[in-house]
Amino acid sequence: MSAHTYVIKIVFIYKNKYSVLKKNRLKLKIMAAILDYVEKSVEKVLLHPVENQQVGTRLIAEKIARLIKGKETKGKMTVLGLSGESSFIPVYDELVRMHQEEDLSFKKVVAFDVNEYYPMDSSNIKSVAYVLHKCFFDRIDIDPKNIHLLDGNKKINKIPSFCASFEDQIRENGGMDLILLNIGRDGEIGCNEPGSMVNSRTRVVSMNALTIADNAVFFGKGNVAPTMAVTMGIGTILNAKNIILTGWGEEKSSALKSIVEGQVTITVPGSLMQLHGNITVYADPMAASKFTRTQSPWLVGKCNWTPRMTERAVTWLSEKIEKPILKLTDEDYCTYGLSDLLKEQNGSYKLNIKVFGAIRDTITGWPGGKSGDTTKNRPERSEPAQKRVVIFSPHPDDDVISMGGTIQRLAEQGHDVHLAYETSGNIAVFDDDAIRFSQFALDLTDSLGMKNDSVRKDNEEMVEFFKNKKYGEADSPYARLIKTLIRVGEASAACRFCGIKKDRVHFLNLPFYETGHEKKGPITEKDINIVKELLQKVKPHQIFAAGDLQDPHGTHAVCFHIIVKALKEIRATGAEWLNNCNMWLYRGAWQEWNIEDIEMAIPISPEELLNKRKAIFKHQSQKDFPAFPGNDKREFWQRSEDRNKATARIYDRLGLAEYEAIEAFVKYPFDHEEDFLK
Repeated sequence: MSAHTYVIKIVFIYKNKYSVLKKNRLKLKIMAAILDYVEKSVEKVLLHPVENQQVGTRLIAEKIARLIKGKETKGKMTVLGLSGESSFIPVYDELVRMHQEEDLSFKKVVAFDVNEYYPMDSSNIKSVAYVLHKCFFDRIDIDPKNIHLLDGNKKINKIPSFCASFEDQIRENGGMDLILLNIGRDGEIGCNEPGSMVNSRTRVVSMNALTIADNAVFFGKGNVAPTMAVTMGIGTILNAKNIILTGWGEEKSSALKSIVEGQVTITVPGSLMQLHGNITVYADPMAASKFTRTQSPWLVGKCNWTPRMTERAVTWLSEKIEKPILKLTDEDYCTYGLSDLLKEQNGSYKLNIKVFGAIRDTITGWPGGKSGDTTKNRPERSEPAQKRVVIFSPHPDDDVISMGGTIQRLAEQGHDVHLAYETSGNIAVFDDDAIRFSQFALDLTDSLGMKNDSVRKDNEEMVEFFKNKKYGEADSPYARLIKTLIRVGEASAACRFCGIKKDRVHFLNLPFYETGHEKKGPITEKDINIVKELLQKVKPHQIFAAGDLQDPHGTHAVCFHIIVKALKEIRATGAEWLNNCNMWLYRGAWQEWNIEDIEMAIPISPEELLNKRKAIFKHQSQKDFPAFPGNDKREFWQRSEDRNKATARIYDRLGLAEYEAIEAFVKYPFDHEEDFLK
């Protein structure tokens, strides 16, 4: 039990017993001092930052395995509370691997699920019961009678007695030894929404609009997403002996910060976990991105003042007190906890100039380098004057969404620009669009007097298939072809608009993606070889690739790792051209780079920003209501413009030139890529 958590638990237990304590003034003073200590503490629960979700998954699975084995040696049962969240499926996969390869037995394990949608039949592939059975229970040696699942299919008047019986079963088994929990964007735990009381028990709840919207991403159309659930209560959860709470990805960062650093309040149910004496929060770098230890670690301890950390501190201070960098004073640094940095840099004057110059030097109007330019410290080298450029786009619109202005600039400045679309993006096309385009093909061939019996038959079968299509069911080959051609046509139109030659547009259709449904296949040598073949053919001086890895279904991350693997294999062959190649990473569709990370900033004029928007509009199937919008309700062109303008405003506030918008890039460090990938 951490000191912070222990203290908070004491405060919680005794906060309503003032009448008992008031006769003992010494105790009151001690309690007041403890409460003051807690309120001033930065992190109030044990935070376990990990390099990535894969590392966190392994650590969690190992902790569960140790618990099971430890209790088994004592002849005792292990009681687990399990979540059906997709983020825990890798944990269950690892436990299954331990069962199959390391003889980890689950015969002495009792399992309870944390929540279930309501109403929801257990045979529904989206039900928690279905997920837990398919991903875990059906793959291990657990006794079926030791599986206790919430029933989302009971009549509403039967639910209270069922929930009471569920609570009794937990108590009869000695309480939960460990419970796995994920955090929602607004801080909900299980399905305990804001306003849930600390003593709440298993019950039916209504989910709020944000949770319903989040669920709609996985249930398809919003009108079929559940609006209610059966869930363990906060009190039920707090009775568990151990709590593991996870948060993966940037979208969980705000909620996690409120749990780890915020005040205890029922408006953020997760913050009530601070009242538990044995909770561990696992978070990857993106989920921990808003923590004080990440954003301003100098406020919680000593810092290693690397150039990047120095830039972060100076820009943080500039933004916090709303002063341009060159106007910051010694007093400003000392007032806001940066006296160590000031001492190391010998005063604010030299420090300000150093950081201001570093940020200024990221700005360039020549993304491919300016021929003949002898200025030092430019982001990109000046020679060769005309560079061969390969721009990788995970989906057929990520390129223009994230760097549409830069693409047009590269083409205008005479570089040999290749666009490589890594996946077809066909699952993001609505069925109705496929019907419309297929019918257009029929109408066109009819008008030209061409025989089209085969196409007509395929079209009729596709229309009938869509009528009876179940959620998550893979499209027919003909439907996938039509959807692929829709996105090919849109990407080709955007490339024409940006000035990219037709023979410089490559549709790679990487096999890992072509499953016909949301779940993708594993990376294979086929994927890597396709990328290698293109790179070895073009031998680029520049590569641009997606560095925003927060897309909901993980395609960006998979595509990025395929590129990295391909480059490693090419490097192993001793290819000399790779020694003269820079790789730049872009963002924009899902997130943006922090100022201290940016190494090349391309200013975008109002006219160029409008042209970028027009290029994005060429992707009509993704306009207005994209199939996979994530949790951001803005259209992609709006997200992109807002992020580009926000970056420009930060540069302006720091005291640099005022631009309409800026597209930002980070240089991939081939020399120490292992550290970068962490």
